[in-house]
Amino acid sequence: MGYVLRTGIFLALLSAGVWPVAAMADDFKLSNNQRIACGRGLAPGKLNAANCKSYAYIFNTKTSEYYRCQVTVSLTRDNKEILSVQADGGCVKRPRIFDKDSSYSFDSVETEPPNTNSFFGPGGHAIWVSDDKALKVKGCVTIASGLGSDVTRCVDMTFADK
Repeated sequence: MGYVLRTGIFLALLSAGVWPVAAMADDFKLSNNQRIACGRGLAPGKLNAANCKSYAYIFNTKTSEYYRCQVTVSLTRDNKEILSVQADGGCVKRPRIFDKDSSYSFDSVETEPPNTNSFFGPGGHAIWVSDDKALKVKGCVTIASGLGSDVTRCVDMTFADK
């Protein structure tokens, strides 16, 4: 009987220690719509260069905070061989969208890379967040101002019965 009791207490303590870690891992979700943009160019000395950049979002489904992640890979080559490959990346934490913890779903999208339609440089991104426990949705747009700071505005969606 003592062996069964000690085993039960051990298993209870073990599961109590593992449960918060497993639950925390479930709080973070990767966005389903990653984007990639690549460009090529000629560098001095008849070198070819290719640059690719991709974005993704990691969302905390409990707090509505999210991270915008970016990876960049650059390749330089001549006519015969690859001369260099450089890679860089990281994630930047963004503020929470809803004030209270709940259970949230989300989706996100990036604008196109700089082109003739992009007035403010790299553009921006949009993120949509809905509360899984209530009829609440926010749409947020972040625009790169071109002046070194981003502008973000979120709008609470209203629901009309037609």
